[in-house]
Amino acid sequence: MTERHSTLLPNRLWRAPLRTVRPQDLAEIYAQPGPEVARLVHRGVLHRVAHGYYIIVPPDYVGHSWLPGLEAAAAGIASSIYGADQAIVMGVSAARVFGAIPRALATAVVAVPAQHRPIALTDRPARVRFVRRDTEAIDAERVESPLGPMLVTTPEQTILDLARRPALGNAETEVRSAVATLYRRTDSTRLADLAANQRLSAALRRAEGWVGNER
Repeated sequence: MTERHSTLLPNRLWRAPLRTVRPQDLAEIYAQPGPEVARLVHRGVLHRVAHGYYIIVPPDYVGHSWLPGLEAAAAGIASSIYGADQAIVMGVSAARVFGAIPRALATAVVAVPAQHRPIALTDRPARVRFVRRDTEAIDAERVESPLGPMLVTTPEQTILDLARRPALGNAETEVRSAVATLYRRTDSTRLADLAANQRLSAALRRAEGWVGNER
């Protein structure tokens, strides 16, 4: 089925990664991007997720209350800065995408190739935390979200990341059970190989200790 797009927006905006745009990226479309974006927000076709970042509202929700998921919104913000192939949802946020952390979180964690200050969201009490990493070396997969496909660390990579930095993302109380949940879905040989290749054997041992305690 062909997705229905709002006629108020140029097709080029719909092609933005995860439907997330910044006014400065629209200078080739609009002579005055700032006022035009404000008009589109007022008409309900753009949602202001953070200062300077906007997400296209699904046509069925124009004129109604709508809030994008935190993890997809964070991926969209990071993709608008670094590009869709250089923004990878990781840590507790990846665990949440995979259903290993059921409750909503107030911090989203995204791996990016360069340092960036945290970005506070304006539509909820939450923020995006950026982690500088070699994104080419991360084991990631593309996962569908309501905003479009986004890169997320694989369950194996997520286990290692959580065990290495359990406090990252302010959800430390959820980390051990999340690791245990993800561990049951992974191939132990693949996990061990990934840990060896990334020199994260200590993180793997910690994760395996947590899994043993959860049984």
